Amino acid sequence: MALSKNKYQNIFFIFGLVVLTIMVTQLDFAEVWKGLRHAGYWFFAVVALWAVLYIFNTAAWYIIIKSQEDNLHTVKQSSPVSFWWLYKITISGFALNYATPGGLMGGEPYRIMELSPKIGTERASSSVILYVMTHIFSHLWFWLLATLLYIITQPMNVFMGMVLGLVTLFCLLGIWFFLKGYKKGLALRLMNILRHIPGAKKWARGFIETHKEQLDNVDRQIAALHNQNPRTFMGAVILEIACRVVSALEILFILMVLMPSVNFIQCVLILAFTSLFANMLFFMPLQLGGREGGFLMSVNGLGMTASAGIFVALIVRVRELIWTAIGLLLIKLGKANSPKNKN
Repeated sequence: MALSKNKYQNIFFIFGLVVLTIMVTQLDFAEVWKGLRHAGYWFFAVVALWAVLYIFNTAAWYIIIKSQEDNLHTVKQSSPVSFWWLYKITISGFALNYATPGGLMGGEPYRIMELSPKIGTERASSSVILYVMTHIFSHLWFWLLATLLYIITQPMNVFMGMVLGLVTLFCLLGIWFFLKGYKKGLALRLMNILRHIPGAKKWARGFIETHKEQLDNVDRQIAALHNQNPRTFMGAVILEIACRVVSALEILFILMVLMPSVNFIQCVLILAFTSLFANMLFFMPLQLGGREGGFLMSVNGLGMTASAGIFVALIVRVRELIWTAIGLLLIKLGKANSPKNKN
């Protein structure tokens, strides 16, 4: 088992490293150096901020895992999953998501692989699915709240009214879909959707036939969190929404270099609409191009210059590359600390 796990750790590490190298080669190093010099010490604040933000993400996943123990009526004892070990896995999981086209095709299988030896494959799968659902669910609420914030604080016109109306409709439909998924489970539903997609339907049908019982168990555990532990469910969602709001400090730190008069509300709006646009292009590694375009449109919509959007996008891109490299390094450190390598 250790050998198999180490082999897959190597696959995740090498794949992420290759994609990261490709992304780095796409940078204009002269422009990056100019931007970093301009940002000064605020760049280090931006990088350090994400060490704190990953604590929010880890805490949301951790309370989901702990809640599963309570649902299974396990003996009251300390969890075999330590918070700081989970913190390391969280960083590596997000690093793989950043580097993987399609996002969830990289980080989530890695999280399940690492967690399975500690709590079993079914609980590991359900906790990861639950966390991903909560992560996306919090984005929908964040975008919806940002829409309301824009209406309250910014001048409106017909075009923006139409855009915000579409965003509101999209968020409400997404929230409804996820609430239904929380109540009845989502794993089997998603697999049934894949059964009708060309290129994936043959694999999905075989997977459902082979793993029907496991998928049912995963869905029962997903439903249990929402139906039996509403406080845990709300706690995880609030932590994720809080993470979104606090992460707007990154944009504030960067823009303060260019315009000291910038306020936090503007930064929340820039983050919300940039992330909405970037997530529409989820299939691109590191959301390449989508995030930059989102920053440009967001700052322009708030009356800021295009150069401000380019500067923010550049610093955020470099920060993402640094944390992607850290996450990949942690995968390698996890391999070095595995039981096989200690013998």
